[in-house]
Amino acid sequence: MKIKQKKHGSNSYLIVHHYPSCSPQTDIFLPPPQKKSCKLVTSLLSAFPLLQYFSSFSYLCPTYKKSYSMDLFKKIEKNRGALGKYSSVAHGYFTFPKLKGEIGNRMIFNGKEKIVWSVNNYLGLANQPEVREADAKAAAEWGLAAPMGSRMMTGETDQHEELERALADFVRKEEVMLLNFGYQGILSIIDAVLDRHDVVVYDKDNHACIYDGIRMQICKRLPFEHNDLDSFKTQMGKATKMVEKTGGGILVITEGVFGMRGEQGILKEIIDTRDKYEFRLLVDDAHGFGTQGETGYGTGEEQGVQDGIDLYFATFAKSMASIGAFVGGDKNIIDFLRYNMRSQIFAKSLPMPLVIGAMKRLEMLRTRPEFKARLWENVNRLQNGLKENGFNIGNTNACVTPVYLEGSVDEAVALVYDMRENYDIFCSVVVYPVIPKGMILLRLIPTAVHTKEDIDITINAFKEVAVKLKNDYYKEMAAKEFSAFALD
Repeated sequence: MKIKQKKHGSNSYLIVHHYPSCSPQTDIFLPPPQKKSCKLVTSLLSAFPLLQYFSSFSYLCPTYKKSYSMDLFKKIEKNRGALGKYSSVAHGYFTFPKLKGEIGNRMIFNGKEKIVWSVNNYLGLANQPEVREADAKAAAEWGLAAPMGSRMMTGETDQHEELERALADFVRKEEVMLLNFGYQGILSIIDAVLDRHDVVVYDKDNHACIYDGIRMQICKRLPFEHNDLDSFKTQMGKATKMVEKTGGGILVITEGVFGMRGEQGILKEIIDTRDKYEFRLLVDDAHGFGTQGETGYGTGEEQGVQDGIDLYFATFAKSMASIGAFVGGDKNIIDFLRYNMRSQIFAKSLPMPLVIGAMKRLEMLRTRPEFKARLWENVNRLQNGLKENGFNIGNTNACVTPVYLEGSVDEAVALVYDMRENYDIFCSVVVYPVIPKGMILLRLIPTAVHTKEDIDITINAFKEVAVKLKNDYYKEMAAKEFSAFALD
């Protein structure tokens, strides 16, 4: 931290140059106290952390709060966020759309049937009769209240433990711990494992839940370029030097399958560096569990490295078409997490119908390989058809199928509107700031319940909209109907 005093007209200001360890430099402009010398304030700034200084400053200059504070909600009115700024024109159609009817390849949107490519029902289990029956029976027998309380206090059951044993056996880990939600779960794993002496090294394309878990930490954070082994090695070299000084450890976090690009993480390459670097590996395999590997237990099986994954995390929200998650590893680390994960210690146990429903889904995942076989038939037909027609689908080697186009945010909005209203195709769109300006990403999630007809109709529609995009049709359409989206 550096402090300078500058004058602007008749006013004097302190300029505080703040250099936090894990964020960009921040310059903070403060009026110095009127009744004390700048020398005293400088002493305070040097002696105390920045936040402590603010309380000292308010004491020295009582008018500060009155002059410079802002109502919290007024601040929010001025900055609605990267997505929130579009809420008035997007809500209910482009954001928070309502898909009606049973979960499947075709659903009702805006009063018409659409081919849906935005639902993570990979294996088509959501509406399998056996699954629906198991869910209904469990709800009738137990209701949604049981068990009451957190598992540590009053919410433990034989059924929870039975599901954990079955999952551990399936993913080849010594023990598994059930989690209430995927997002909350992995965030809490990161929080429990790391402290200020440690270093976390992570792929830049990791999911938001991982970023939020990392943001909670005061440890050193070193991101590496997406799936770039050289960048990973560079950061590991830095991390190794850091922990030699702090006495901490290194946690590496990546994904089995990246949900936006559809690329598998470089798990094998990372694990192969263990002869040079000492670290523990946490893998988020939400999109790989149930879809990757010969028997479907994930990307670790697909790459032959499941034993090298120290913490294997997956959710029930994709292949299992439900709610919940789990983490697997050696008994020692799972026992530690049971007694240190705040999101589980202080939260109600996973309701019994979800536990019993998950057991039925896992049973079908293990004993009905035809679901995964049908899924991959559809994946290959869709991806090959797109590539044969000149579309860029990146380096996907998983079910997630991205289609990369060139265009502005407002062109993307017009294109998606055209696809939904005139081609009856519903897919997700990703634009800046999630991806670079000038790019449009249409993400397709094929499932086991899609048909050849669905795929052929979709590919033909993509061919037509690509021509329209090239001929500026969507630019003109956007200028007339969607100019409100050109806010950036």
